[in-house]
Amino acid sequence: MALRLGDILIEKRIITPEELKKAVNEQQKTGEILGKVLVRMGLITERKLLEVLAVQQGIPFLDLHEVKIPEKVIKDIPAKFPWHYKIMPINMEGNVLTIAISDPFDMWPIDDLETHLDCRVEKVLATSSDIQEAIKKYYGVGANTIESILAEEPSESAKKVDVTEKSEDLEKLAGDASVIKLVNQILAQAINDRATDVHIEHYRGEMKLRYRVDSVLYDTQVSADIKYLYSAIISRIKIMSGLDIVERRLPQDGRAKVKINKNEYELRVSVLPTLYGENVAIRILPTTMLFSMTDLGMSEGDMKIIENLISRPHGIIFLTGPTGSGKTTTLYACLSKLNTPERKIVTIEDPIEYELKGISQIQVNPKIELTFARVLRSVLRHDPDVIMVGEVRDFETAEITIQTALTGHLVFSTLHTNDSASAATRLLNIGLEPYLTASSVEAFLAQRLVRVICSKCKEKITVTEATRGILEGFAAESKIKEAKYIYRGKGCRACNNTGYMGRTCIYEIMLMNEAIKKLIMEKVSSDVIKEHAVKMGMKTLRQNGWEKILAGITTPEEVMRVTQQEE
Repeated sequence: MALRLGDILIEKRIITPEELKKAVNEQQKTGEILGKVLVRMGLITERKLLEVLAVQQGIPFLDLHEVKIPEKVIKDIPAKFPWHYKIMPINMEGNVLTIAISDPFDMWPIDDLETHLDCRVEKVLATSSDIQEAIKKYYGVGANTIESILAEEPSESAKKVDVTEKSEDLEKLAGDASVIKLVNQILAQAINDRATDVHIEHYRGEMKLRYRVDSVLYDTQVSADIKYLYSAIISRIKIMSGLDIVERRLPQDGRAKVKINKNEYELRVSVLPTLYGENVAIRILPTTMLFSMTDLGMSEGDMKIIENLISRPHGIIFLTGPTGSGKTTTLYACLSKLNTPERKIVTIEDPIEYELKGISQIQVNPKIELTFARVLRSVLRHDPDVIMVGEVRDFETAEITIQTALTGHLVFSTLHTNDSASAATRLLNIGLEPYLTASSVEAFLAQRLVRVICSKCKEKITVTEATRGILEGFAAESKIKEAKYIYRGKGCRACNNTGYMGRTCIYEIMLMNEAIKKLIMEKVSSDVIKEHAVKMGMKTLRQNGWEKILAGITTPEEVMRVTQQEE
């Protein structure tokens, strides 16, 4: 006679008799099977339970991460079965289909599969989370929804949905509940994967879906049949963001708010016409976000410098770096620090990325000639203490911004340059007089985002001769040369085998002192300015990156990826 589950668990010392008694009492109240009660009460993990059940029932237990499922199986078994029954097809040999299930006592899926697929079904055990992950990995985002939509229409009719379709037909299809569900699934999966951007791209005969996670773009698994719904997906996104679904020749920009998993997100949508149709880029922004100076990843010394800068009554602080380097987050953190009842703060942005309570935010609109320069002139009449100008792009904006700083206002703004020294020369190239820059700017702050090593798979590695050569090639500091260990992420399920989880900033702060001001007045090159700044103690982006490498926060490869080669 086979031992009961509870007896086996006690015999293996996985649970105690007292814990079993509690679980049995709970089972009698709820009517659930004992195993589910034990997992729900936190007395045992699902994996450990299934491993025990596998022995008891004589069914193999599989770790689906170690199994490669044949492509033929995925093609032969429609997505609706795995999604509906929460099972994963593993193999098909002859007339025998092997599936992974998480409940060995649930016979309904097996009976239904044998009836619908006309085959014999054998089962193995796997955790429900592994099964869910495998379904998404092999079938792709929204595979079941895509199949359902295409199944409702004759196949030829569905395949005719392309960029030439009538606008009223597209609007009707885009409003279909299934298409709405598909777009929601794409967005929900992006949020679940910690993506900041979603890219929908159309090429000859195919549609690609890509997510940007921790600054890096990844292809996302989707059904090849999604290409037939390309126009419906684009139209649905346009309707959500208030764009013209008829216009397909010009770029369009819009915004939308969505609620996913009880959280609200703001979407910044950009539609771009390309050779084979329109591409869509969606930036995902939480509607509520706390900005804190302590979360910026600055060292204690750099934090003191920044706090001293933003406490000054007037002057301008420029942040510089490419798109996606975290400039806006740093600016918002500084403004949040200054956001007190006795200060009036106004921002002029393009676009407004996050709403900041207690701060007047203005969105520029070039279509109606509402430019940075025009808004800035009017803002001064509102007697602000602190102003943020989203970006200095031209001479007019630069001149008014500088004049504003000279007339007793603290101003924040951004420039697109590679480092802090280049920002000084960029203002000269725009046409600004050197004396204006020298007399108004308090500091130029360059920054980049680097990925953080995943804490769950972080490991210490010995610095080999080859690694030491790389380290010495990028920084000549003695502590780098003497380093015996650095860290890296091995790659695990939590970080999707990338070795990284999250991002932090590296900074380069060039304070304006008399020597730097003199060089600007002399209109010397950015290289000369940078050389003098480093001699006076400025840490370059790369040097700040090495500090984070030695602290075990990031890797040499990451610092190399986002910074220029030091001369």
